[in-house]
Amino acid sequence: MSQQLRFDNRVVIVSGAGGGLGKAYSLFFASRGAKVVVNDLGAGLKGEGSSASAADIVVDEITRAGGQAVADYHNVLDGAKIVETAMKAFGRVDIVINNAGILRDKSFKAMTDKDWDDVLNVHLHGAYQITKAAWPIMRKQNFGRIIMTSSAAGIYGNFGQANYAAAKQALVGFSNSLAQEGHKYNITSNAIAPLAASRMTATVMPREILDALSPELIAPLVAYLTHESTTQSAGLYEIGAGKITAHRWEATEGVVFKADDSFTPAAVKARFDEITNFERRPSTIDPAANAVFYPGSMKDTDWLGKLELAKELSANVKGSAELRFDGKVVVVTGAGGGLGRAYAFMFARAGAKVVVNDLGFVEHAGSKMRAADVVVADIKKAGGEAVANYDSVEDGEKLVETAIRSFGRIDVVVNNAGILRDKAFANATPQDWDLVYRVHLRGTYKVSKAAWPYFVKQNSGAIINTNSAVGIFGNFGQTNYAAAKAGIQGLTDTLAIEGAKYGIRANTIAPNAGTAMTATIMPAEIVEMLKPDYVAPLVGYLAHESTPHTGKLFQVGSCWISEIRRQRSGGVGFPLNRPLTPEAIAQRWSDIVNFSDGSAHHVANTRQSSAELLENTSNIEEEDEEEKVDIAGAYAGKSEPQRFDYTKRDVVLYALGIGASRKDLSLVYENSDSFQTFPAFAVISTFHTNLDLMSYLPPFNPMMLLHGEQYFE
Repeated sequence: MSQQLRFDNRVVIVSGAGGGLGKAYSLFFASRGAKVVVNDLGAGLKGEGSSASAADIVVDEITRAGGQAVADYHNVLDGAKIVETAMKAFGRVDIVINNAGILRDKSFKAMTDKDWDDVLNVHLHGAYQITKAAWPIMRKQNFGRIIMTSSAAGIYGNFGQANYAAAKQALVGFSNSLAQEGHKYNITSNAIAPLAASRMTATVMPREILDALSPELIAPLVAYLTHESTTQSAGLYEIGAGKITAHRWEATEGVVFKADDSFTPAAVKARFDEITNFERRPSTIDPAANAVFYPGSMKDTDWLGKLELAKELSANVKGSAELRFDGKVVVVTGAGGGLGRAYAFMFARAGAKVVVNDLGFVEHAGSKMRAADVVVADIKKAGGEAVANYDSVEDGEKLVETAIRSFGRIDVVVNNAGILRDKAFANATPQDWDLVYRVHLRGTYKVSKAAWPYFVKQNSGAIINTNSAVGIFGNFGQTNYAAAKAGIQGLTDTLAIEGAKYGIRANTIAPNAGTAMTATIMPAEIVEMLKPDYVAPLVGYLAHESTPHTGKLFQVGSCWISEIRRQRSGGVGFPLNRPLTPEAIAQRWSDIVNFSDGSAHHVANTRQSSAELLENTSNIEEEDEEEKVDIAGAYAGKSEPQRFDYTKRDVVLYALGIGASRKDLSLVYENSDSFQTFPAFAVISTFHTNLDLMSYLPPFNPMMLLHGEQYFE
């Protein structure tokens, strides 16, 4: 048997620990020697009300079992106060488990801004606040372990959970960036997507399935990932019903296009089957390699290599006639320059009426002008139709009002607006976090939300949202950006699911284009091929009414387009009739993260995900003969009678040893009229017999025997 993974003198903060998963984590860590801060606001499932009792009950259970714990009743948005509770009580913080959550499930059409904000506040911003407060402490002590709680909804999207999916996927992006920044300080960060019975899942799962799940089966994985001996970081794991699986990214070889005017939406359409081909086959570029590859970081894509290939190509295959947008109305956010400007011009050239949104200013013809006005003027000069809009994307209703007022309809939304506030996590301020979130993630939500009822009414619509390689893989100094971009992915996946019945399509791109900065350090020929104009053709194809595709994510740039999606390992299913322990997980870890045994595969949706996990509910391991209790042998066994002598003093000492107080006179005062032995006292006599228990019982260590499990009838 491997050595037990202990947490002696480690301090663990568990948010949302008043019940369900959080309670299971708290009890488990305390049983392994940790000092636990049990945080729970005591609110209802929908976040209403507050009560100290939930946290107090868990703390009481821990302390009665001999553990150490303190309760904390703060809202997770007051993360600094939660960390302060840990420091005051125990003097350090070693592990943070971001578990708190609420639900506000509604169809996207019925969802309110409050529904969105409440869920994002608890899940995403709450996790940020606690982690931000704990980070300098972990850095100083050169040790830290962080767990983010994602979900299947975050990974795959789910109907009626646009807010929840966005928050849960955002946590994965956040975790991935923290993992990169924390590496030099021995801080790890991982995300888990648990399938377990809880207050939240109790409202959305059938009773019979809930009965097959237990939060206690999740805690051992969290314990393994947060132990000091575990260095695994930046992982995403799905777990439920005793089965644990790992995730990685898989990408198609894709297609490299010639960088010229023949690279159009029609050219993309002509080769789209190649772009989305996940069949395992030899690469067309390097026959010794596989056409499907598995990037683990931003560095794993050879963008410059794609450019070299593009330079050698002849004209692109045109395929069908050019894709037109005559009579269509397109809203492009952040369209005053860069990618947004390229999109706006492409749509206008193809006959669309364009709303050019940008709130910025630029120097133009010697004077300061609205960036949107400059783009609109250039479009009109080229014979196109466009109007400017200067509103923040947080005022999505105003952007859509501009489209309706000017052109009477809306057909396509391209959410492109963005800003950067790049800083190491230790130096980033809450304002840096909030601003990036509001522009990227909340802005994408607001514009999409405003357009949604029009799309539903006309039974058509296209949304193209903007992720990035940072949102996919994480990146140093971009925790805010990574979280926001990943959150956009969770939102988009859900919109694709909800929009299907209304003819609404939603896809995401992760573009790589040249900037003013790259223009100063790269050859002119390379800069030309990195133009935003060579990202636009994919956006044009995805927005066109002839495109059936939805719910997809693409990497695009350097004249190259590739689809990227998650792949899940076959994982390991542990028998449900055996206690699941961190030690058992450690022994099978290489199997859990094995992607080369032929069982790794793409999971399409939450239904497939949960169905595969729940297959493990039939995993019942037969007992070995040597592990069975020999009841017949025990009855047939004979031993010599033994006399057991005891005194009143022995009875009193025994009672005091199991928690009796001076008020329990019948147990501790020998002159009491009702003086008696405690019923379990009789088990002491068994240790004075010559009965060979090992002959009838499975191997066990008497020192590990829990006295409360012994009794007489």
